[in-house]
Amino acid sequence: MSCDSTGMSANVCIWLSPEDRAELESWVADRNTPQKLVWRSRIVLLSAAGNGTMSIMRAVGKSKPSVWRWQERYLAQGIAGLKRDGTRPGRKPPLTPEVIARVVEKTLREKPQAATHWSTRTMAQAVGLSHTGVKRIWHAHGLKPHLTRGFKLSNDKRFVEKVQDVVGLYLCPPDRALVLSVDEKSQVQALDRTQPGLPMKKGRAGTMTHDYKRHGTTSLFAALDVATGAVIGQCMKRHRHQEFLRFLRTIDRQTPKKRDLHLVLDNYATHKHSNVKTWLAKHPRFHLHVTPTSASWLNQSLPRRRPGSSASSA
Repeated sequence: MSCDSTGMSANVCIWLSPEDRAELESWVADRNTPQKLVWRSRIVLLSAAGNGTMSIMRAVGKSKPSVWRWQERYLAQGIAGLKRDGTRPGRKPPLTPEVIARVVEKTLREKPQAATHWSTRTMAQAVGLSHTGVKRIWHAHGLKPHLTRGFKLSNDKRFVEKVQDVVGLYLCPPDRALVLSVDEKSQVQALDRTQPGLPMKKGRAGTMTHDYKRHGTTSLFAALDVATGAVIGQCMKRHRHQEFLRFLRTIDRQTPKKRDLHLVLDNYATHKHSNVKTWLAKHPRFHLHVTPTSASWLNQSLPRRRPGSSASSA
């Protein structure tokens, strides 16, 4: 039966039984009723009262398709239909094992043309997937084609012996002795701001100028007490065996005379100079423990060398 005179869609007319009307009105009046069920019930009640679509839209604040949808849902399923949301399209089917294996294999074994590594979009274009699908596969398999990490293996013939010596010193230091991790950082830029900054105060951060003046470079010598974290530090203009000897004398002055000193250091040439060996022979409380070649990571000292620095290990 057509009800175009009320503004409703063609072939849609609603008459309510006393039972349905009472149920719908109780839902609208109950403050605990979910709001979506309230406005659906109002659509049906207003439709049964002969209100047009535009009037119902203004009353419930919904679009024309929504009004028509719930009118038809009531006619088809009754009150029970108002309680249920419509079925939604299912999720996309999961990726097949074959597709996943193909993406993983191409990532591990192949490289794209005119590029250094795969991106999610180039791989998606190559295998016919979305870039989000490729991203999920890479994440699940821990693949990161854009990352490359460098490494270097030590070729020191006494690698195991030296590692055991240094690690054993850290874990079980000798009684009444200090273990000092010694290192140098050369080519440290000595910079100064062009103008003095202002200190921090309430409501304002400390300030400093963005430009600076260069005062050449300096070399930082440091010895870390691995037991207490105390640091003996000294800056010098150059980085030769003469400066290293000066730093050894500084360590000698600033440590208790009755304690033996075990120094962990790397293979830098200044540590093995003949003058250094002569000085150490006259100061028997100094004991040197050398890290393996290309394994200065065993040294716990504070200065960290940047790759390519002139102070890198031999």
